[in-house]
Amino acid sequence: MALTGIQIFKLLPKTNCKECGVPTCLAFAMNLASGKAELDACPYVSDDAKEKLAEASAPPIRPVALGKGVRKTTTGGETVLYRHEKTFFNPTVLAATVASDIDLATLDNTLKAYNALQYERVGLNLRPELLVVKDAGNGAAAFAAVAGKIAKESEFNLVLMTQDLDVMKAGIETAGFKRPLLYAATEGNVDEMGTLAKEADLPLAVKADSVEALIPLTEKLTGMGLKDLVLDSGSREIKQLLEDQVAMRRAALKAGNKALGFPSITFPSEMASNLDMETMIAGMLIAKYGGIVVLSDFASESLFPLLLERLNIFTDPQRPMTVTEGIFEIGNPDENSPVLVTTNFALTYFIVSGEIEASKVPAWLLIKDSEGLSVLTAWAAGKFGGDDVGTFVKKSGIMDKVKHTELIIPGYAAAIAGDIEEELPGWTITVGPREAAHLPAFLKTK
Repeated sequence: MALTGIQIFKLLPKTNCKECGVPTCLAFAMNLASGKAELDACPYVSDDAKEKLAEASAPPIRPVALGKGVRKTTTGGETVLYRHEKTFFNPTVLAATVASDIDLATLDNTLKAYNALQYERVGLNLRPELLVVKDAGNGAAAFAAVAGKIAKESEFNLVLMTQDLDVMKAGIETAGFKRPLLYAATEGNVDEMGTLAKEADLPLAVKADSVEALIPLTEKLTGMGLKDLVLDSGSREIKQLLEDQVAMRRAALKAGNKALGFPSITFPSEMASNLDMETMIAGMLIAKYGGIVVLSDFASESLFPLLLERLNIFTDPQRPMTVTEGIFEIGNPDENSPVLVTTNFALTYFIVSGEIEASKVPAWLLIKDSEGLSVLTAWAAGKFGGDDVGTFVKKSGIMDKVKHTELIIPGYAAAIAGDIEEELPGWTITVGPREAAHLPAFLKTK
């Protein structure tokens, strides 16, 4: 498990040089323990201490990098069973399956359709990351052609899925530059697959018939020098798979079982007869420790809710999503356009800005830093008070952009209108609607 701040402090030089950006080595150690600093920030830590700290502070579930390019991602690296304890770090990776016997013209259309499955949400681009090229038994050349086409002509990264070593080698030859995950080493081929993954320096999935049967396989592979492993307990039944996911996570986090300290790969695609049921199983696995979730297909109606679930679960619950304080132009405003103000909670910003855009009324939107709190919560916490808002408006530079002196504040913050007027003499403070959905009608009336 990760070291405490005091344990880390004992390995530091204790010079209190301040070159790391904090006043003492103890403070730096506490920041290291909480993940707020990097060891490289200390210029005087010894090589021996670096080695000890790197090993001791490594997460109990190894992070495994997958792919290259814009959809490069990492799975694993988790340190807790429940996100409220700290946070979950690396989101579940979503994959669809492409058989090696697919016609290449059909594959072109499939890739175009899959690439279009991208969604904007609170300023983030939500999209899947992987395609699984599944050996359909039609030879190494066909497998290599499909894998190579995906690797070279799309943003997607790959899982190469075959038990045939010659087929796997052909796939690596055409798609190895994209750092695909090899699936899978089993009891019957562990030596050969392990050697292949080591020579190609690629991550390797390990499949067994149970959690217990995984242990000798991972121990053998790590003994060969392989570190980037992904686990498949072999279950294709919902209840057993859920139990396996929890058992592996608990074994790594609570029992310190290094043989199970790797992310998992799961296959709803092999557990249901239709995409709707696959989606339900995938939703369970996103919530309960699935590192990679493989579907038979990507469809907007199933993918979008899974991406939203993933976003919600893998957003740090202790750190609100925020946008930068400042002035935002909505729809090319001019000197006569209305001026609105709200907090920097990301969801508030994107909802409010979206409703202003929908109104077709160009406007200036002032975003005040409220430490990521929504309007009502920020007002109650003293982060969105009249004096603070008034001071922010004066310093924001909006007075150089407009001729009028009217400020529209959120309806839930009506109580601060008087304090803002005192801070902004001569300004008219207008209380807007409580709900952002009412902004279009309100702005059109104004």
